[in-house]
Amino acid sequence: KMKDSFAEEHLYLDFSHQYRDGIFPLHTSISLFLLSYCDCKLFKVFLVPTGEDVDDQSVMNVLGDLEVHFISRYQLPAVVQSCCLPAVVVKDGKFCRAGLSVVLRHIIQKTYEADPSKTDVVELLGFKKTCLKACAEVSQWTRLCEISIPLAVEGFLKASPEHCLTIPPDILQLEKKLGEPVRVHNDDKIRRQKLQQQKAGAKSTMSAVGKEATEEGKAVEMQEHPLPSLELSIAFSKLLVQERSDVGNREASHIRRTKTSDLPPLDHIFAEGLYFTLADVVLLPCIHQFLASSRKQGKNLVNLPLISSWYQRVQEVPGVKRAAAKCNMELLQLPEVMSAPEEQPQDYCSVSDELEEENQDSHFIGGPRPTMTKLMENGIEAKFSPHPCPKWTLDWSTLPSAVNPGEGKMSRDRALRKQQQLNNLVSVVTKLAKPGDVIVDFCSGGGHVGIVLAHMMPSCQVVLIENKELSLIHAKDRSDELGLSNIWFIQANMDYFNGTFNIGVALHACGVATDMVIEHCIKARAAFVISPCCYGFIQNTVKFKYPRSHQFKEILSYKEHMILCRFADQTAVQLPPERRLIGKQCMGIVDLDRAWAAEEHNYSVQVVSMEPESCSPKNNMFVG
Repeated sequence: KMKDSFAEEHLYLDFSHQYRDGIFPLHTSISLFLLSYCDCKLFKVFLVPTGEDVDDQSVMNVLGDLEVHFISRYQLPAVVQSCCLPAVVVKDGKFCRAGLSVVLRHIIQKTYEADPSKTDVVELLGFKKTCLKACAEVSQWTRLCEISIPLAVEGFLKASPEHCLTIPPDILQLEKKLGEPVRVHNDDKIRRQKLQQQKAGAKSTMSAVGKEATEEGKAVEMQEHPLPSLELSIAFSKLLVQERSDVGNREASHIRRTKTSDLPPLDHIFAEGLYFTLADVVLLPCIHQFLASSRKQGKNLVNLPLISSWYQRVQEVPGVKRAAAKCNMELLQLPEVMSAPEEQPQDYCSVSDELEEENQDSHFIGGPRPTMTKLMENGIEAKFSPHPCPKWTLDWSTLPSAVNPGEGKMSRDRALRKQQQLNNLVSVVTKLAKPGDVIVDFCSGGGHVGIVLAHMMPSCQVVLIENKELSLIHAKDRSDELGLSNIWFIQANMDYFNGTFNIGVALHACGVATDMVIEHCIKARAAFVISPCCYGFIQNTVKFKYPRSHQFKEILSYKEHMILCRFADQTAVQLPPERRLIGKQCMGIVDLDRAWAAEEHNYSVQVVSMEPESCSPKNNMFVG
């Protein structure tokens, strides 16, 4: 736990304009809606205008009972100025959380910590508390909710009437998602219940929901509509804090024997499946604005039957109407929409489908030799530059214990290897850095690299960026113990950091993360020192296509490149020496492709094998 866990926290939200019952950008409307839903007063809320002219009073009318303050961009704490909003920072602190999903998840956790009776709030985080936890750079679902849908709706509202005739592709993508079978952790069991119910002729609407809800008045919104399906019954019995009566009944033997593949699929009740989660909270203000605008233009929503019925259903969730009223959001009552299949004019296909098809074929057959031979015939093989500081080492015995990676819970062997890896990175960074430089430790984890750098170079500002909260809190505790004043902590996905810096560092940036770090450094025209890992996780994403460099693209297909990536991970000490050598060569080739891609942006890049040998079978290092 951070010691200042109940210190006042400041929440900063962008404010561009107000339109009808919404505050824009939509990320701000979403954040305010969640605060209302959680009935959370733990944050001091600031709106940061993007333009000059702000009519404070009209904004206050939309905010209901929430007190907000206006602040100019120049008055923001320095750490917040380096981030995209929304952002939360502990008052006068150096620990910042940035980006929509990270901030919303934090609001939920703080609300629950302050009042553990609010179980409905913590359940927004979903199964194992993973809702919208995967970052948008990697997860297509997070990207759709956090980035694509808000942007699509904002674009739709700005467009001239003739451009509003077509439904944005991202909205169609959501409609498609809502039509896919639900996958939940216990879906086998629920699908068997569904089969049993179908076989029994769905005797009656499930009894569980008919029971009176015990919580004061929470059920009132619900009881007007009989609930027709098993999925609805399960979803709403959870929301109404009820036990379902039929859970204990054992299925008939013919139901138990039915193969999983023959069970009926489950229908979506909410955005992620059967349960109301943070994803619904994010989508509601966006879809509300889209539907309100479509309705105003007299559009027929016949092509979005699933979104329309989802929008109606979300309004039945206890607390949603109350939160909407607090935000002065006038929720619409839509007529029942029945889809006529022949009237679906637009194709659902989108880039993510192509990606899925490409990445599904991830079991590449065959070894790396034909691909390596093909490259060698074109004069390409792994090249390692000499180490720039081969003998340089930190004297760990003289450093405070909180600087030492062994302070964490790791074995002596692992701690020694970590020290060796740090020797390699720190030696190169100290050679590159000048007083006053800003050094960013990307994917910082518990801060092994950043804390050593901040301690060794007090005249430089060090910024740790990591999306795992617990790792970053651990780093902050170590930094506090050392009394470091030249260090910031940012819990965010890399895309939400937009500060200027001079050197980017990353130790073990996993898979595609290495390419994200390189891209960030190139954008900032910063030098970089990076040690990649988990080559086997490399695959095409929305932003990155492999191979990366022109030279490699001319010779290798995506699949051939992926074979090299799979084998690049096979360098473990217990493998036969020949296999390890091939692994090391594959690693060198994959990193050469990355180096050449960076050189296309006027960088000079070296791929170096870490010293000593005991540290390097798994570790290359880029210096650019």
